[in-house]
Amino acid sequence: MTAPEPFGARLRRAMDERGPLCVGIDPHASLLAEWGLNDDVRGLETFSRTVVEAVAGRVAVLKPQSAFFERFGSRGIAVLEKTVQEARAAGALVVMDAKRGDIGSTMAAYAESFLHRDAPLFSDALTVSPYLGYGSLSPAVALARETGTGLFVLALTSNPEGGEVQHAVRADGRTVGATVLGHLALENAGEEPLGSFGAVVGATLGDLSSYDLDTGGPILAPGIGAQGATAADLPAVFGRTVRNVVPNVSRGVLRHGPDVVALRDAAERFAEEIRTAVTAA
Repeated sequence: MTAPEPFGARLRRAMDERGPLCVGIDPHASLLAEWGLNDDVRGLETFSRTVVEAVAGRVAVLKPQSAFFERFGSRGIAVLEKTVQEARAAGALVVMDAKRGDIGSTMAAYAESFLHRDAPLFSDALTVSPYLGYGSLSPAVALARETGTGLFVLALTSNPEGGEVQHAVRADGRTVGATVLGHLALENAGEEPLGSFGAVVGATLGDLSSYDLDTGGPILAPGIGAQGATAADLPAVFGRTVRNVVPNVSRGVLRHGPDVVALRDAAERFAEEIRTAVTAA
């Protein structure tokens, strides 16, 4: 049986061909209202289907936020399953934003929910939390290697509360965030053209020169658009690793709905701005 192509290789190709943009699918109740939709399963389905129709054939990555589907119970999960399947069928890579983190068989079950090829929610990658200890992610790492999928591990997040954990200094003098990045560098060692185990690092964090962001894998960077960061900020924040950055834009694109053309145009503007900033770096 031929081994599946690793996520990192597929992501590198998608970024090179479509531009390094990830569009979030975040059906907040407030966004549903802005689109003139009810905060119910029908509104959720219309919202998600419209985003997929508008951009799945054009951007490198779509990132549905699982929580906004889960809040509707089994019917919401059914919409999420369909959203993932249709996005992948249109050529986008899907990163499931579920931020799972647990230990042992429970972590293995979370991984199987999103990274097993027979799972209804099978995605190209999954966001995970390492804050029960990086080793707790081992079942997800092992399954990702087996299935050619990837992980994005929370490392240096943009929320203000994150610093109390991520910038904490360990007995060996390294911060917790730097330790996570070090583990990812080991996971990606020798992988070309891009490793499959990425870090989540906020684009709003400013100067990160004290951290070695070069893990050999991708960097998922939330914060472009509504959170205040711009494409032009990327080189200063990420330095020599900027070519491996996948900036995430959610509200900056989604607020242009429900018009499909307006959504598509917004995504293409962000993609071009990001491509220009990365190329000029």
